[in-house]
Amino acid sequence: MQGWRRLLWPRLAQGLVSAPLTDPPPVPPEEVVQALVARLEAAAQTRLGRSLAIRQVDAGSCNGCELEINAMQNVVHDLERFGLRFVASPRHADVLLVTGPLTRNMREALLRTAECMPEPKWVVAAGDCAVDGGSFKDSYAVEGGIDAALPVDLLIPGCPPTPTQLLEGMLALIEAQRAGG
Repeated sequence: MQGWRRLLWPRLAQGLVSAPLTDPPPVPPEEVVQALVARLEAAAQTRLGRSLAIRQVDAGSCNGCELEINAMQNVVHDLERFGLRFVASPRHADVLLVTGPLTRNMREALLRTAECMPEPKWVVAAGDCAVDGGSFKDSYAVEGGIDAALPVDLLIPGCPPTPTQLLEGMLALIEAQRAGG
């Protein structure tokens, strides 16, 4: 019984003093980040007079897009500095960000979420699955892309789209709405 303790303690001590075996985080170019910040702040303030609130719904995805959406909130991309934030209630949301194909089981929940949102509201389909069903489109449980249930204002393709693509898509949505009236 004492033999395993002699083997465990040196390994534990080595693990405590050595550096972790991870890659450094990706560093987005600062000029790109600053340009996105400036454009998004101007567009959001002009259109809404405040920050943009996002309600995210997974309509049946593989969770690849959710990982990238979560990465938008980490210290590298820091969604809040762009005036964007996720909200828990659709009643507080301006944007419905939908990932995954439209599954039969999630159709009603998605429609109810959209109905609860106040005007003006925008629907964004993020990822190839939300655009047209992606690799799941031939499944009996999938009805296709999100546009099979809701009118979509913005399509962000990718499997999965990167956090930068998602941020640029949100900016393009706001700018298009501002130009349209």
